[in-house]
Amino acid sequence: MIQTQQQYEWALHRVEELLPLVDDNTPTTDPNSIELELLSNMVADYSDTHFSIGEPTLSDVLRLRMFEMNITQVELSKILDVSPSRISDYITGKSEPTLKIARKISHKLNIDARTVLGV
Repeated sequence: MIQTQQQYEWALHRVEELLPLVDDNTPTTDPNSIELELLSNMVADYSDTHFSIGEPTLSDVLRLRMFEMNITQVELSKILDVSPSRISDYITGKSEPTLKIARKISHKLNIDARTVLGV
């Protein structure tokens, strides 16, 4: 188990050294393959614990989708058939969409339902 930043950096460096030595045809019994598997899992566990950024919020995803679609809050309100102030509430986190609106957000904006519903 990796317990310190220094151990993490060493393990990450070692994984980078092992990557060119192992490919899909390398037997799973090969020492490099075994070491790569073990170190990769430990690096991933440490990263998840210390560097996790979490799941995006509905607010984050709505802002991103508006940017990608190059639309304003007013235009988004028309797409979802809600008031612009309601869109503002979703973006600022002041309120959550109803189930009906959550479905529209998911379908019309192609946003995963789990993100829309906060699960």
